[in-house]
Amino acid sequence: MMKEILFGAAYYDEYMPGERLDEDIRMMKKAGMNTVRIAESTWSTCEPQQGIFDFTHVDRVLDAMEEAGIHVIVGTPTYAIPTWLAKSYPDVLAETKEGRGIYGARQIMDITHPAYRYYGERVIRKLAEHTAGRKCVIGFQLDNETKHYGTAGKNVQEKFVKYLREKFHGNLDDMNKAFGLDYWSNRINAWEDFPDVRGTINGSLGAEFEKFQRMLVDEFLSWQAAIVREYCREEQFITHNFDFEWRGYSFGVQPDVNHYHAAKCLTVAGVDIYHPTQDELTGGEIAFGGDMARSLKQDNYLLLETEAQGFPGWLPYKGQLRLQAYSHIASGANSVMYWHWHSLHNAKETYWKGVLSHDFQENATYREACIIGKELKEAGSRLVNLKKKNEVAVLVSNEALTALKWFGIDETAAGKGKVAYNDVVRWIYDTLYKMNVECDFLWPESENFGQYKMVIVPALYAAPEELLVKLNEYVAEGGTLLATFKTAFADENVKVAHEIQPRKLKDCMGVKYHEFTFPKNVKLAGEIGAKEDGHEAKVFMELLIPDTAHVLASYDHYNWGGYAAATENRFGKGYGYYIGCMTDEGLLTKILERALKNAGISVMERQRFPLIIRKGINDFGKCVYFCFNYSGREQEACNEFIDGAELLSGETVKKGDKMKIPAWGVKIIEG
Repeated sequence: MMKEILFGAAYYDEYMPGERLDEDIRMMKKAGMNTVRIAESTWSTCEPQQGIFDFTHVDRVLDAMEEAGIHVIVGTPTYAIPTWLAKSYPDVLAETKEGRGIYGARQIMDITHPAYRYYGERVIRKLAEHTAGRKCVIGFQLDNETKHYGTAGKNVQEKFVKYLREKFHGNLDDMNKAFGLDYWSNRINAWEDFPDVRGTINGSLGAEFEKFQRMLVDEFLSWQAAIVREYCREEQFITHNFDFEWRGYSFGVQPDVNHYHAAKCLTVAGVDIYHPTQDELTGGEIAFGGDMARSLKQDNYLLLETEAQGFPGWLPYKGQLRLQAYSHIASGANSVMYWHWHSLHNAKETYWKGVLSHDFQENATYREACIIGKELKEAGSRLVNLKKKNEVAVLVSNEALTALKWFGIDETAAGKGKVAYNDVVRWIYDTLYKMNVECDFLWPESENFGQYKMVIVPALYAAPEELLVKLNEYVAEGGTLLATFKTAFADENVKVAHEIQPRKLKDCMGVKYHEFTFPKNVKLAGEIGAKEDGHEAKVFMELLIPDTAHVLASYDHYNWGGYAAATENRFGKGYGYYIGCMTDEGLLTKILERALKNAGISVMERQRFPLIIRKGINDFGKCVYFCFNYSGREQEACNEFIDGAELLSGETVKKGDKMKIPAWGVKIIEG
């Protein structure tokens, strides 16, 4: 357990254009910062030539931070390789679908390469040995936003074939059948004839290879954790900064890492979250990333990177930096750390600006950081280790994500289309978020389904039989399950079932379908939404035929009018809801409201986005409610929760009181 909220930034003494260390520490202390991250990108500085180590910059920072009473998180410097390593071992650069990489960018190496592992282990050991004993070092970060980087060279493919031989117990017939390799004469009749997987047109084999590549990340981080653990003191943590699918910001489930698996080697989960600001700031990405990071170990996590200024288009409006900081904490973050302290004067990320601009002077962002730091010193003990108990969970699956990359949701003869797995996940999550329904995340391997009153399953395209049985049992035992289109269509090998769809889930959903198509001018109407409301089917539509299910909405169309679009079914002690198409946010909200109420979950009807409500229990056993205003106008919120004190102002607040929340403002009530 943390004793305080860690507040700070990544700090790179070796990047500085001049002597800044003492002045930077003075400014950090003024801002109330208590932690820095160092070293994770400095292999070529720490080991300028093979076997020659120089920790001058590391020592300078450790000495100064220790004297100043500032904590340090040390990163292993393995995510960007030095020139001498690439020169000595050119095949350390990953061979991908595009061929062999060319030195320059970070994260272009083959993380399985023996030479990379040998020299990587050596520099990790040297750095850990050099730093672990320092009083100021509170923990270690493994690598940086690790992924498999598309590595698919000869050694990786040999490992993959070995993996398949073990999975199918050496039986080629079983593998060919599971993956459907007879198609287009792709059948493999001898293990030594195994083709280069980079050229496969078979979605089952291709998806299995991508799953294997994700497993390489699990092994890589576990390997690093085992090394670092040899040097750690008992109280020092081991973490990693996971990132997300990138669409110009942190968008959705990471395709190249299974966070749930990879986090098992860590003592505390860590995360990097970036998002738009100014008029595009909604808090959705902050909540999504935080909820996922917290769910990895069902515990508090570290926010290791987020933006201060970021790109010029992300320069925050007045109040937004503060709003963002408390939004992270409201999800269970025990730290708020910026990438990075200063702004770079050259190289790739020159315009990804830090807390300070290129001139190193105080600015509006820095002054707002000072406000945050002061408040955290005064109230941080009431917010650290915040525990959450949510009643709703969203099930996510890397296997479904990969499968829907191979078989696009809106794929036509002209191409894959524009809507992917994460679009469906965020469609569900963002609607819940705007309704002020907090949620956790589950993975197919999770064992704690029963602790939630409601589980939502977006586009679970590829799923093993045992998972569908588990979901059926969850409903029979009293849970409420809501599933969307493209769920349960294929098995874990991305082989489409020859059963009536949606396979095993048709029992708890009480509905089936034989056909599907793309909606064109298809309205939605029924009990859950009137024809005049103008709701439309979007992207994809399954033509649902109710068995025992009650129809909530049908397709309002001259040809598709006989089919259901959304249904509700009583099954055992619980409820099953099925949505056969993507809808507008308004209709999805209505369906979710109905399902939540039947699940026995209270729904806020008066306070919705841009007012965002988050809650938790602090170390003192007190309820803490966060009221955020994600808009540029003052909003009035009603304290529906508890009598208590507003932590940031000290004002007494009574239940039922109206509260004025300024533009991009926050109120935090402790009961």
